[in-house]
Amino acid sequence: MKGVWTTDHVREAENRLLARVPDGSLMRKAAFGLATVALRMLDPGVVGRRVTLLVGAGNNGGDALWAGAFLRRRGVAVTAVLLAPDRAHPEGLAALRKAGGRVTTEGHDAVRRADLVIDGIVGLSARGPLRPAAAELVELITAPVLAVDLPSGVEPDTGVVNGPAVTATATVTFGCHKPLHVLGEGAKRSGEVHLVDIGLGPELGEPDITVLEPADVGRLWPVPGPSDDKYTQGVTGVAAGSATYPGAAVLAAGAATLATSGMVRYTGPAADPIRARWPEVVATGSIGDTGRVQAWVIGPGMGTGPGGRDVLTQVLEAGVAVCADADAITLLANHKDLWDLREPGTPMVITPHDREFARLAGEVGDDRVAAALRAARRHDVVVLLKGHSTVVAAPDGRVLVNPARSSWAATAGSGDVLSGLIGSLLAAGLDPWLAAGCAAAAHELAGELAADGAPIPAGSLLSEVPNAIRVLRAAAASVSP
Repeated sequence: MKGVWTTDHVREAENRLLARVPDGSLMRKAAFGLATVALRMLDPGVVGRRVTLLVGAGNNGGDALWAGAFLRRRGVAVTAVLLAPDRAHPEGLAALRKAGGRVTTEGHDAVRRADLVIDGIVGLSARGPLRPAAAELVELITAPVLAVDLPSGVEPDTGVVNGPAVTATATVTFGCHKPLHVLGEGAKRSGEVHLVDIGLGPELGEPDITVLEPADVGRLWPVPGPSDDKYTQGVTGVAAGSATYPGAAVLAAGAATLATSGMVRYTGPAADPIRARWPEVVATGSIGDTGRVQAWVIGPGMGTGPGGRDVLTQVLEAGVAVCADADAITLLANHKDLWDLREPGTPMVITPHDREFARLAGEVGDDRVAAALRAARRHDVVVLLKGHSTVVAAPDGRVLVNPARSSWAATAGSGDVLSGLIGSLLAAGLDPWLAAGCAAAAHELAGELAADGAPIPAGSLLSEVPNAIRVLRAAAASVSP
């Protein structure tokens, strides 16, 4: 699992580390890692290549200047553009000049002619968009950009961009990953993120955010053993669909069937379409005839009228794990008394998009992690907040983020597939927080496999679920001892 730490925790850890290492050693170690990545980006051949440093005040500017000194010693032509000349890092500036680097406060030509631009404009303490002078220079960039810790102008703890900001080809981050590297616009603008070890690890403590790697998901995905049968693998109940929207039921039940469930039971008005597409599903028209299940998926296409409310009431009173999506979330938002029907401590995952979330817990705002945690604690549920970076928050404060590599899976019916995956993992007994995180990762991978660079319908995404699980299991096997 990959850990992510907020800037407050990073600064505290850095201060503890700085107190016990020689002055300047940490910056030179970070700068050497930055220069190493820059050299790889300049290859083949580095002698005579042109690198322009955009240097602001503070340590990120110092990192860029020291990296420029290392690059200059390798024969690279380095020009530092000082955006705050009176506050440039003095030791880094002296090192660059000693190595033969050029320093200027007028950077238009240097930016236009660069083979690589290193963005050291602002650091983790900065907030808000680029100032006009920096934004003007950034607009001129045509070369690849290597960002120091973060693309300048991106909010470090939320990944939000509220104005002019750098879009990096790659980012070098020191000691640990920060929230912007995995959240929203920040993840897209960071490009490929390279982590440089500066010895910060022992000072960090538990991460604020966790990102599941493919091998983690593959290792956690339930696999039947020799003594398992259809019941011990988990029976998933699906209450979804309507005469108007039978497809939602077909997609949710199909995802549960393909994921891991030893058995899927369906209840609702889409029983005939379910039987036609998934003959292995036990489909009935009434929840009273469904039989025993270990987890329920409820809501997709179900409707928000009295009938839907009655079904949700019966599901919540059943005392088993629940994944509530779509219309079930709307019902919970509109009828607060429904929350009282749930037995305390019963596992529950809700999967809202931003508009559903607003009805349930107020506007999401810029800080998606804080919003998801707020709702998780208020309702004592795991919240999977959908978006380009999916946030999964547990009421005990744990947070998972699944940064999507594309947006092809953002299509009608895609959420129904996700709910079915979550339900199957809940039925198999997986921790609800991990069930939601693993399902999100498999869902995103299935979408990527199905799309192959082109738009896809949800049915195509569904068909790739088994392949996605195979890929994840293979990743786990490749790192097993």
